Amino acid sequence: MTTRIDTKFAALKAEGRPGFVSYIMSGDPDYDTSLEILRGLPDAGADVIELGMCFTDPMADGVAIQLAAQRALAGGQTLPKTLELVQEFRKQNSETPLILMGYYNPIYIYGVDAFLAAAKAAGVDGLIVVDLPPEEDDELCIPANKAGMNFIRLATPTTDEARLPAVLQNTSGFVYYVSITGITGAGSAQQDAVAAAVGRLKAFTDLPIAVGFGITTPEQVAEIGSVADAAVVGSAIVRQIEANLDEHGRAKPGLVDAVLDFTRTLSQAVR
Repeated sequence: MTTRIDTKFAALKAEGRPGFVSYIMSGDPDYDTSLEILRGLPDAGADVIELGMCFTDPMADGVAIQLAAQRALAGGQTLPKTLELVQEFRKQNSETPLILMGYYNPIYIYGVDAFLAAAKAAGVDGLIVVDLPPEEDDELCIPANKAGMNFIRLATPTTDEARLPAVLQNTSGFVYYVSITGITGAGSAQQDAVAAAVGRLKAFTDLPIAVGFGITTPEQVAEIGSVADAAVVGSAIVRQIEANLDEHGRAKPGLVDAVLDFTRTLSQAVR
């Protein structure tokens, strides 16, 4: 079954350019602002959107995304509300691939079958669940694939040749290569190291390789895009949201425009 993610990467390949993947946290800084940003991302050049599912213990995330999750939770964001956000987005956009990214606990609490049915109905195309290793594929990965959603796996600088086949076995959509050792928003991606890693991954899979973590500027987006199939930016966009909050943590007028303008400068780098 072909998903929107498959269709988008095929279109990018035909266009001869890398993709730009943007990340925001659902419900940050509040539901309505979050929806407005989400709706504006495709026009700001996002080829694929990752939408964070807020969680109290985001162990793979750096400070920017941790704070975004805290703001979202404080504003009453929940997993059902995140699915509602997707549903609202889909009323205006039926083409841009949308991936939910986060941790297994909220999905487990929701109930896997109920979650997959609701996510599919809302218009979710894929899942990135960072704390479920391949050994737990029966838990969510295989059911998600059966439900017609891509399950996107992370590979890292420490994923060796012995481990890669297990990581890639049930992965679909694309492979998300984490360009640095550590959490989101820390360090910066190095083009040479990423080029070597992408080459190594390509020997094991035909899936597109998207590279994230440590990409914050248009220059870095262009560099990573020159050696990978897509560049992913999350923390830098989330920091733009944070920079446009008042002292009470509420959105200042102009927040949405500032975030989308910044996203546009990043996405131009792959065009």
